[in-house]
Amino acid sequence: HNLLLLLVLFLLLFLDHQQSIINMKSTTRTDFSGLLSTAQIDAMVEEWMAEDHPSFDVGGMVVGDAEKQARLFMKSPGVFAGKPFFEAVIRNIGCRIEWMDHTGVEAEAKEQLEGTCFPDASGDNKICLAIVSGPVQNILRGERTALNIISRCSGVATASRHAVKIAKQIQQQQNATNNLMIAGTRKTTPGAFRLVEKYGLLVGGAATHRMDLSQMVMLKDNHIWACGGSITHAVHKAKQAS
Repeated sequence: HNLLLLLVLFLLLFLDHQQSIINMKSTTRTDFSGLLSTAQIDAMVEEWMAEDHPSFDVGGMVVGDAEKQARLFMKSPGVFAGKPFFEAVIRNIGCRIEWMDHTGVEAEAKEQLEGTCFPDASGDNKICLAIVSGPVQNILRGERTALNIISRCSGVATASRHAVKIAKQIQQQQNATNNLMIAGTRKTTPGAFRLVEKYGLLVGGAATHRMDLSQMVMLKDNHIWACGGSITHAVHKAKQAS
């Protein structure tokens, strides 16, 4: 009877563990695109495109304006992020885009791809994420800017997801009751591109912390040193501005 009870208990614990895994996999990802201003993104992309195309585009003249299709492939393992910025580039060049899920079928919901991890993607196992249609010279004109944006954003999201996973494992090992939080810093690319990188943090599951110096007061060792080594004096001066 004792052996039977132990087997039943083991089975119950196993089923509970399996259900936890199922729940974790079926958790709906948050769609963070609503945080972004379309007008702001379009203005950013307009500036980036002008930087890359300040005068003549001889290559564009060579290929002409015939209607063509280009496919966006995931060719290395990681988390895909940066969809809203990619779409802004496609709008800027006057082309159309169809997003796919990992099976290559047209995706109906925006959040189907954003934040998805593709652990098996590689040069030999390229996963089609989207099909872009339009004049070939327009596609090639926006190709590099679009790829640079999502490559950087996806890289940040992938590193973010990895750090969050480690934090959760540590929390489980230590049976911690408080949630561990992984937060980003202000060590971002100067200029408007910090928005892309902070967005990647969110998609990966981490917190943005401070977007800039105006958000939250954070006094570090250099602030204390500049105030004569007194944290009390530093806090007192900070409160004068709040």
